[in-house]
Amino acid sequence: MTAAPLSTTPQHRIGEAARRSGVSAANIRYYEREGLLQPQARAGNDYRLYSESDIHRLRFVRQCRAMDMSLDEVRTLLGLDLNNRADCATASAALDEHLGHVRQRLTELRALEKDLLALRKRCDGSDDHCHIIEALHQRADAELPESLPAGPRRHV
Repeated sequence: MTAAPLSTTPQHRIGEAARRSGVSAANIRYYEREGLLQPQARAGNDYRLYSESDIHRLRFVRQCRAMDMSLDEVRTLLGLDLNNRADCATASAALDEHLGHVRQRLTELRALEKDLLALRKRCDGSDDHCHIIEALHQRADAELPESLPAGPRRHV
């Protein structure tokens, strides 16, 4: 059984497209500006109109963004043809690269968790002053902006 082709005739205003796609109207406008969705036709009253195909595309973008993909990664996947073997290899490579970003972020989060747990162990709330806040102030004084490394950079 094959699915019926999605309508490309604009018929839904932005609020309805937002409701049907799960993407806010503000994000729909943003995705248009970023080129993930083509600028939409306007009705006589100047309302944007969206087709079923547009709504499907918005759902696809929402799904990718829920997996923490960058706009460039989403753009790459949107440009691929599911019936093209070479595009399948490109999609696999894109996901492999994204997995690398996710694994790097997990490593960073584990280090953050360890640091937060160590900080939390400094104080149980029974002393006259808070050793957690004290430690944070000490860190703030010890780390001058010019001495800080660039730090981790998220790919998103």
